[in-house]
Amino acid sequence: MENFEKDRLVNMVIAPYMQKATALRGVKRHVGGNQFRHALGTFAILLDYHYVDPVLLKSSVIHDLFEDVKCTSYDEIRSLDTDGQRVLDLVLEVSRRTTESKDDFLKRILTEGSENAKILKCADRISNLTDLHPDIFDKEFIKKYIAETKKWVIPMAEQVNKDMLFELEDLIRRREGNLRFSSSIFPLHRKTD
Repeated sequence: MENFEKDRLVNMVIAPYMQKATALRGVKRHVGGNQFRHALGTFAILLDYHYVDPVLLKSSVIHDLFEDVKCTSYDEIRSLDTDGQRVLDLVLEVSRRTTESKDDFLKRILTEGSENAKILKCADRISNLTDLHPDIFDKEFIKKYIAETKKWVIPMAEQVNKDMLFELEDLIRRREGNLRFSSSIFPLHRKTD
């Protein structure tokens, strides 16, 4: 981390968002662990790519909150700090609406999403692809998830971050390779978000 990045982060108020994100501890992930750890993983991926925008980072730790913890209110997020409304707006932008199919959701982010929405979705997908293994997930689900990534998320990465694009393409190649050599007969789970 460069000094200018540290300087930008030093006064960032993140604790109230982390506290909200702890509600995700009760939401299990198909790969084990919980959504809280996934949210922190997404946050870490953004830092790894040198993103220090406070609204983007705060949004990353609660990006699944509205989808996974239904009792969360917009007012709670708005009132967390002076960035609350902008964080809420970004989180809602990357949240799937109840009326949207998965393709419609990803197409909306690709065609209408802000740069930060695309960056956040790429970091989220990197985290999810990292956890996508054939000993846990059904092969057909993995194939569908990879195809969805190629169709919608790869073009997002092409628009916003070539290094994320490289990592996404590498993860896809590795997951496709894992499918060819998988010996799993009893996958434990079928999906991830």
